[in-house]
Amino acid sequence: MTRSGISSTSSTWTGMVSVDDTALAVTDTGGPGIPVVYLNGQFATQGYWRRVIAELGTGWRHITYDERARGKSRCSADYSFEVAVRDVDAVLAARGVDRALPVGWSYGAVVAAHWASRNPDRTLGAVLVDGAFPYDWLDEAMAERIRKLFRRMGWFMPLLRPAGLAPRMTAAQQADSNIELGKLSRERELGPVLDNIAVPARYVVASGTSFGSRGDEQERIRASLDGVCARNPNIKVSAKVASNHGAILRKDSPAIAEAVREVAALDRKGH
Repeated sequence: MTRSGISSTSSTWTGMVSVDDTALAVTDTGGPGIPVVYLNGQFATQGYWRRVIAELGTGWRHITYDERARGKSRCSADYSFEVAVRDVDAVLAARGVDRALPVGWSYGAVVAAHWASRNPDRTLGAVLVDGAFPYDWLDEAMAERIRKLFRRMGWFMPLLRPAGLAPRMTAAQQADSNIELGKLSRERELGPVLDNIAVPARYVVASGTSFGSRGDEQERIRASLDGVCARNPNIKVSAKVASNHGAILRKDSPAIAEAVREVAALDRKGH
């Protein structure tokens, strides 16, 4: 065990971790460095993190995985947000990691915020990449817009699945997941979660639009961070970058890596 109660391995491990009715494809670089667990966008795969991991280098223990029905992970009867949070625990337990630094993008940022809020003694800090904004963006009109969008996309999704570019979920399941995220992102739901984070947390915020957004919708959502940072001194914006939501991991990996280093340094100093 290391000083953080972390069981380390010395070489990269790739395999399947069984949980409930499914199995998750996991990669763990091992080593004695601080464990960083990467939490993907809603329908993304662990490969999206490769530039951030390369930017941080070998001094860290990088743990990535595909969520249920994404990438190489198997399908499940349950794609709810709660199982997404529980799956973080399953992956860390399978790899012998007690304390970790979650880094989440988009949907994964909300997962990271919940996990950090619920597990203050196990969280070394958190980095939230253009997600986990407490804002009431979902109404009935938006929910219907989401359903129509995924129905329109349904015909070509099977063509992308063999390459791992789309989840093995139906259009209705994907829409339901996105609508659930909207409910969980409401100020009255997500605000208390963020207020409860007791470890250093840093946001890296994109610019412009995201998939499915219109006009300045996304910038209005991002503006909700002002109140979050005012209420909780543990939470700050590390960087506001030029790239948009979809490109931020690829184009602004240095800013994300710097935010990871910042929160890790604060943990070593005892905040």
